[in-house]
Amino acid sequence: MKRFLRISLALAGILFSAGALAEKADADKPTNIEANQMSYDDLKQINTFIGNVVLTRGTLLMKADKVIVTTSPAGYQFATLYGTSGAVATFRQKRDGGPNLWIEGQAERIEYDAKTEIAKLFSHAKLKRLDGDKPIDEVEGEFISYDGRSEFFNVANSPSGASTPSSGRIKVIIQPRTAKGQ
Repeated sequence: MKRFLRISLALAGILFSAGALAEKADADKPTNIEANQMSYDDLKQINTFIGNVVLTRGTLLMKADKVIVTTSPAGYQFATLYGTSGAVATFRQKRDGGPNLWIEGQAERIEYDAKTEIAKLFSHAKLKRLDGDKPIDEVEGEFISYDGRSEFFNVANSPSGASTPSSGRIKVIIQPRTAKGQ
């Protein structure tokens, strides 16, 4: 059973890796944040935003109740987004490869590394690849790691990122692919 699960996850990763990547132009854009409250620790390079937080960077749009942004000595930003008990943290970003291709996700906590363009979604995580508003693929699990550069997904059935036999199951919906014009 473990082998079947690993093979299934690998197959899903291969199927999901085809297609467009996160919008390359976003990496050169400034990060803009709106919130109800902010505190800043200059010594530690930590910004904490609370209350209806909206973070944008090019086509990347993230929303949460609380966001902590840390800046590394090299200038890279790392953001941790927290939902509330009644709402989840979300993100949406345009993908290269077409005029209306998107990726969107939600979870109780999202960690986003701007240097690697990797988003990690923890607890009740969902991720969708979209063509406009139409879902292409959907995945759900307790942990999802999404690499925006290579568009590689890793999904686990526990928030630790490791699949365990006694935890829940993951769910993947892969829409049929048809040749254009058929």
